[in-house]
Order: sequence, then C-alpha cells, then structure tokens
Amino acid sequence: MGVFEDCAVQTEGGGHDLLLQCVADALDAAFEEQEGSLLSWLLVLCGGLVFFMQAGFAMLCAGCVRKKNVQNSMLKNLLDACGAALAFLTLGYGFAFGGQGDTVGMTFIGKTDFFSKGEIDQAFWFFQFAFSATAVTIVAGTLAERCQMVAYLLYSFFLTGFVYPVVAHAIWSNNGFLSAFTAEPFNDIGVVDFAGSGVVHLTGGSTALIATWILGARKGRFHDDRGRLLPEPRTIHGHSMALQLMGTMVLWFGWYGFNCGSALLLGADDSGKVGALAAVNTSLAAAAGCVSSLFLELYLHERRTGEYTFDLSKAMNGALGALVAVTAPCGTIENWAAVVIGVIAGFVYLGCSKLLIKVRLDDAVDAIPVHMANGMWGLIATGLFTSPGRLLDAYGTDVHVGWFYSGGDAKLLLNQFLAVGFILIWVFVMMVPFFVWLNMMGWFRADSLEELVGLDLSYMGTRQSLLMQADDDISDVGSHGASLTRQKRETEQEDLSETESLAHEKVPPEQAKERRRSPMRIRARSPERSETSMA
Repeated sequence: MGVFEDCAVQTEGGGHDLLLQCVADALDAAFEEQEGSLLSWLLVLCGGLVFFMQAGFAMLCAGCVRKKNVQNSMLKNLLDACGAALAFLTLGYGFAFGGQGDTVGMTFIGKTDFFSKGEIDQAFWFFQFAFSATAVTIVAGTLAERCQMVAYLLYSFFLTGFVYPVVAHAIWSNNGFLSAFTAEPFNDIGVVDFAGSGVVHLTGGSTALIATWILGARKGRFHDDRGRLLPEPRTIHGHSMALQLMGTMVLWFGWYGFNCGSALLLGADDSGKVGALAAVNTSLAAAAGCVSSLFLELYLHERRTGEYTFDLSKAMNGALGALVAVTAPCGTIENWAAVVIGVIAGFVYLGCSKLLIKVRLDDAVDAIPVHMANGMWGLIATGLFTSPGRLLDAYGTDVHVGWFYSGGDAKLLLNQFLAVGFILIWVFVMMVPFFVWLNMMGWFRADSLEELVGLDLSYMGTRQSLLMQADDDISDVGSHGASLTRQKRETEQEDLSETESLAHEKVPPEQAKERRRSPMRIRARSPERSETSMA
C-alpha cells in the first residue's frame, strides 16, 4: 500500500487538507530516512578511504627501512589497525564522543558509550576509528628498526584509548571546551580544524617526537661503534624507493576520504559543495608542497656542492607535509590560499627535517617534520586564510574569520594558537612519563644485538628471515653475474674493434704489438679484472 492510500485510510472523512498534510509528512519522513541512509553509506565509504591509508603508511615505512627490518615494520603497521579498533571500542570512543548528544555544556572528557553500549551511530564510529588509527601509525615509522614489540602494543593502546580521544573531544565533540560545535563556542567561534591537522597529525607527530627523544637514535646514525660522535651524521637509506613512492601516492589518494569525508559531519546545507572545495584544495596544496620542497632542496644542495641533484624523498615528503597542513583549512579557504599553504608547508618540512638532524634526533621516515611541524602550520594557516564565504558555507557563521580577511580581528587566530598549545602540553604531560616508564622497565628499546642483526630475525623467526635473505643474496649474485657477463662482452667487442682498426692501419708490426700493451689499455681494464677476481 502506498503513501496516499495509507493517508486516505488514516484521514478518512477528515477532508482534503488533512489528507494532503498526512501525505506531506509521510514524504518528509521518507526523505529524511533516505538522506540518513545515504549519509551513513558515504561515511562508510570515506572511512574506508581513510583506513586504506594504513596500506600507504605500511608501504612507505617498509620502503624507508633496511631489508632486515621489513617484516617487523609491516607487522607493526598491521597491528595499528587491530590495536586501534580494540582500544577505540573499549575506551576511546566513549572518552572522545560519549554522551555528546545528551550532555549540555562543556566537558573535558566523555563519560558514556564505552564498549559500544547505548545508541551509537555505527557509521560515525567507523569513520572516527579510522582517524584514530592514523594517529597511531604516525609514531610507528619514527621508531622503526629499534623499538620492541611490547612497547609498540602498549603505547598504541594508550594513545588510541586515552590520549587521542581527549584531544578529539576538546576540538570535535559537541561538548569540547575548544569545539566550534558547542552552543557557546570559545571566543564565539571555537577552533576550526576541519579534518584533523591538529587532532590527528599534531597529536601523532608530537608523540613521535617524545618517543624518539627517549628511545634514542639507531646504531651508527650519529655515533660510531665505540660511541664517538661522527663528524657528519650517517644517512641510513631505505631499501626501496619504489615502495616509498607507492606509499606516498596511496596516502594522497586516501586523503580525499580524510578531508572530503569530514564535510559530511558539519551539518552544512550543501555539504557536497564544501566537500568538493576540500578535494580541490587538497590536490593543489599537495602539488605545491611537492614542487616547493623539491626545488628548495635542489637549490640548497647546489649551494653546498655545486651540483644540481633532485631528491625524490624530499619531494614525496613535501607533498605529504602539505597534505597535513591543508587538512585543517581545506574546507574554509580559497584555492589560491591552498597553493600558498602548500608552498610554505614544503619549506616547513625541509627546515624541521634539517633541524632534527642538527639536534641528533633520529626519525626513520621524517614523520615529525611532516606531521608535527605541518600540523602546527595547518592550524595557524587556518587562522590566517579562512575566508568569510567559505566559513559560512561550512560552519554556518562568518563572525570571526581569518586574520587576512578580518581587518584586525584575531580571535580565530588566537583560538588556533591555543589549540596548538593545548595539544602539545597534553601530549607532553601524558606521553613523557609513559615512555620513561617503558624505558625503565626495559620494554622500550630492542637489544643491541637484535638491532644489529635486524628485528626480522629477532621477532619473526630464524627460518623465515634467513630464507628471505637468501633470496636477496641469490638475486644480488644473479645481477652481479649478469653485469660481469655484459662487461666481458663489451671488453671482447673492444678488442675486436681495435684489432680491426690495427689491421686497416699501416703500422709496423713492432709498433702495433706495443700499442696492444699500452699502459692506458691496462689501466682501463684493471677495475673490471679486479672486480671479477673479487667475485
């Protein structure tokens, strides 16, 4: 039975006006139900894109470490998702968003909905879980090649279950004291963090900074085998640049779920328009950050060495740093501002990366410059570049906008600085004692011998790791043999060419014989012979 027939039965004898009102109410209810269902599907889709970023982090991290640590690195990235899911179920969601629909006023932390008890929007839960897992993964890459498995599991659970949720509650919950979604926001606007430059990336990046400061650098990075300081830090190259590039592109792709999906949670009248703006700004900022970082490093390298050399890793991390920076303002800025933010993000990344080396902090994947430094820049940039029209579309207000538009009104910019300060202080107060405790218990850093032979051999099993290393050795021998064969053929071809040249040339036999024994000829071939003898 259709809507009209149902209403005709319900309003029999009530007149046409009552019938039409019944039909209108029924259609409105059906439309709202379909709209809610569509919103849930879109949240699940965008959450899936955010979760797919775990694959990007895994590839990037695996490419940045040496072969002897690849399996261990991949396992830790897999456990990110597992640990985050369990921690977010038990404690994290309740602390971050528990009871936000039932409580009036500001609260420091959520107090209900633990273990998924109560009326919970499953699509919203899944979307927020994917964000929390991202914050944990940021730390994994920084501590690669020297962190024990037990320490990784413990800090993953603590970060996802308590530290991250408090930040998310403060800035994103309806009851957070810095949230823009409360009935009475701080300074009438609250903190604008559209998709998590501060909540996700600054939280994860600052945790990574504290962890590597307490854990220490990898063996041989800044000191020799006897503990003496090296004149120049030793660069520890990852084993696969291809994996790093693939991971970067996967992360860029997943970022569209990160930024565009956040538009669905604003309650805006035209969330599609806001999401489209976020997608364009995300693309422009990443492109600008990649180019600015690449060419700035090119210029600096030429100033140091006199040679022009392109650095792919700097280009990739410049793009990632710009993606982090544009995450906070992507739905509230104009396109030109996204380009400016991306260019500056590339500079911020390079400057912070070089500063870490100067103070001898070892970040295996440069996660601190990418996520922490550019997370701060993203929050500050929001306070500078947020335009009135875009803020009105996304948040429904244009009372306090970016400093460049406000004519002296710095309330939004002040709020953004307060958010940076709150996140840094909260993470420092929580994570420093935690990592110090892990270190005192002997659960934090891997044993020196384990680090030397590789964590794959220590944690993943002798047989499996040795088989992989044997495959690598066979591959190396095969490529080396092919290289020697090619060199031998080239040498024979050179001999043949020279013989033919001498045959056509009118040269006395004694002189021709002497030319074949030329010292230049012997010196040119000696490296090949020595390499063959060494093989």
